[in-house]
Amino acid sequence: MAGQQLILIVEDEKDLLDLLQFNLRSAGFETVTAADGERALELLRQRLPDLVLLDLMLPGVPGTEVCRQIKSSPRTKHVPVIMVTARGEEVDRVVGFELGADDFVTKPFSLRELVLRVRAVLRRCVNGEPDVLQDKVGPLRLDPAAHRVFVLDQEIVLTALEFKLLATFMSRVGRLQTRAALLRDVWNMSADLQTRTVDTHIKRLREKLGAGRDLIETVRGSGYRMLDPEER
Repeated sequence: MAGQQLILIVEDEKDLLDLLQFNLRSAGFETVTAADGERALELLRQRLPDLVLLDLMLPGVPGTEVCRQIKSSPRTKHVPVIMVTARGEEVDRVVGFELGADDFVTKPFSLRELVLRVRAVLRRCVNGEPDVLQDKVGPLRLDPAAHRVFVLDQEIVLTALEFKLLATFMSRVGRLQTRAALLRDVWNMSADLQTRTVDTHIKRLREKLGAGRDLIETVRGSGYRMLDPEER
């Protein structure tokens, strides 16, 4: 299987594990599987995968601890992690991103969409453009641990989706974000859908950002980009 990207699938539900393995192999990936956190960590010591698809709720060592160990080790910290869970509460997403997870998918999910998201995360890494969250851009300051946003040191209230949209921009400062990419990475929606969702939410986000509204630039015919005022 030389040349194929290796995905480590960590999932304790056997039927879902088999389904994920089948679909990822059909999409051209090599896969290795673990049904619990301890086995996942053992496999990581044996061979570095290109990406880990990690269930949050696991017997024994939980998914959060597996993610923490991956992201805290110099050997594995650059391996992208997509967390998969049946729990959709906002707190789970916040904890996942705090631990360094690169993406978060909630069951039930579309297998086609999951494969698209796996490809998107891998593509960012291959292109040498991993997402690096800047907690301060111009007058904007983001506190991911507390899920709070400040403009000129005044806190503003964002919805969970608006927070994720802003965090995405602040993780990709200076890089063009197409509507398709934002639909995929923020909304978990298929990139080929025709929708004004992105434009509508960015308009609302800009209105809330006040002095920071102009940092989100419209790139006509392409999408949006967050500007770095220090590079202007």
